[in-house]
Amino acid sequence: MSKQVSLTQQIPEKSAGLRLDQAAAELFTDYSRGRLQQWIKQGELTVDGQRAKPSSRVLGGETLRIEAELIAEGEVVPQDIPLDIIFEDEHLLVLNKPAGLVVHPAAGNWDGTLQNALLNHDAGLDTLPRSGIVHRLDKETSGVMVVARSLKAHASLVNQLQTRSMSRVYEAVVKGEIPPAGTIDAAIDRNPRDRKKMAVLQGGKPAISHYRLIQRLPGTSHVEVSLESGRTHQIRVHMTHIGYPIVGDPLYGRGPIKQKGMPAAAVEAINGFPRQALHARTLKLVHPGSDEQCVFQAPLADDISALITTLKLAMADG
Repeated sequence: MSKQVSLTQQIPEKSAGLRLDQAAAELFTDYSRGRLQQWIKQGELTVDGQRAKPSSRVLGGETLRIEAELIAEGEVVPQDIPLDIIFEDEHLLVLNKPAGLVVHPAAGNWDGTLQNALLNHDAGLDTLPRSGIVHRLDKETSGVMVVARSLKAHASLVNQLQTRSMSRVYEAVVKGEIPPAGTIDAAIDRNPRDRKKMAVLQGGKPAISHYRLIQRLPGTSHVEVSLESGRTHQIRVHMTHIGYPIVGDPLYGRGPIKQKGMPAAAVEAINGFPRQALHARTLKLVHPGSDEQCVFQAPLADDISALITTLKLAMADG
């Protein structure tokens, strides 16, 4: 699927001296600067009818013209996979991702992903980068995600993620008795000894997580975690770094919990939990169409709720 784009704008005098791609980004706000740069290089965005370079300086008063075709981004095929949709309009699609669903195709998971499901739900998403997916959750992490349904929304959401104005709050069950609240400010990068894992490393990318205790449970703690950054595996790495790995985490979980006088039912529930007990509960963002603050929530996943209930009952019986 493709879509024709035909737009004209005049560069204001106040933009004199800017790079062409920068001036274009200020005028054509529905499109990312990277896409505009591509159109300039291809001659699909012209200045007074002439081709130019993205780095060319503008004088003000020039006419910018876009005659471009939005081409489908890739060869991901639509697949009829159910979606738990929380909200949708012409700009956004907000959904509750189940555990076990990979967000987009990659080695080992070429189909059966959220991206395949999105293209089945809305074929028009094939003209957007990664079918509108602007952030991701790990395969075994459940919870709320937002997907862009227009280029304007895509540019807005990417900017909100980059400026950290989009906020996300998670719930998790971690091993151990964590303090009531705290902040983890520890840079994260690829683990040099195991490329499948991330690690806290000096010189890595800045990463800050804030946590708050919700309730204590046998051998574990039910916590709320909010992010100031969005690094790969951030919560999982940070929780392990401070000594409270997430229950069920196969990469960072540090093995089975010991008995240590705990009720047998609690030990069995903790050690038998089949995934990381991590759920994206709340997403706050500015709506790209209305500029209103929006809050979307996905109720705690059933399996994590059942785990917490089991641990509470074990604590009461113990």
